[in-house]
Amino acid sequence: MSATLEKSPFWLPLYPLWQWLVFVPTAVVLTIVGGALAIPIALISPRAANLYVAVSWCRILTRMTPARVDIEGMEHVDPDQSYVVVANHQSQFDIPVIYGYCGLDLRWVMKAELNRIPFVAAGCRAIGHIFIDRADPAQARDAINSAVARLQPGTGILFFAEGTRSRSGKLLPFKKGAFRVAVDQQLPVLPMTVTGTRDVLPAGTLRLRPGRVHLRIHPPVSTAGLKTGDIDALRGQVRDQIASALSTSA
Repeated sequence: MSATLEKSPFWLPLYPLWQWLVFVPTAVVLTIVGGALAIPIALISPRAANLYVAVSWCRILTRMTPARVDIEGMEHVDPDQSYVVVANHQSQFDIPVIYGYCGLDLRWVMKAELNRIPFVAAGCRAIGHIFIDRADPAQARDAINSAVARLQPGTGILFFAEGTRSRSGKLLPFKKGAFRVAVDQQLPVLPMTVTGTRDVLPAGTLRLRPGRVHLRIHPPVSTAGLKTGDIDALRGQVRDQIASALSTSA
């Protein structure tokens, strides 16, 4: 399935005007307003701030692009179960798609550099997203373990297991961190495959484009009874699930 529009609309050459004169200014205003709203709401209920502010922010930006989001596998999501969510990573546009449409109260594991973005960082900290320093594994483990200890039923922790965006669209090797957390905490892994986002917003560029993306939610993988020695097999099993949907989406 092609992720871009089947036929380029006649107005597509004018799309950069929409992007820079309408979308970007509106996104900035929504980010400031959303961050300001999330902080006081999170003092009462981080979940409410996440589901009613952050998820709405993601959906508005997705629809303004505009990007059509096709979702498959929502029957695999139990709203009362906590998960370690593992997804592939093709574009920064993966974040509003997964966050906005997977149906879970997500906490996102993000690199420490994002902690410097005004309003975004404050809102994310209030909700409980997890900032990690990739150069400091001990800090990363402590931050993740602290967040897991506070998880409520129906909350997921999102990992992009490749660790970075794939520039080619091909699935990169998976790092162990997400699977170590899942085994240590005996939480099921919920694999997700996202396709089409690389066409909407290619890695390393600011060129936004309307399009169609697909989010496939796979059956959860139980970690009950698994131990440290099982992490590599778990990682391979989840990677195979995610890769299977990539191979059928071309």
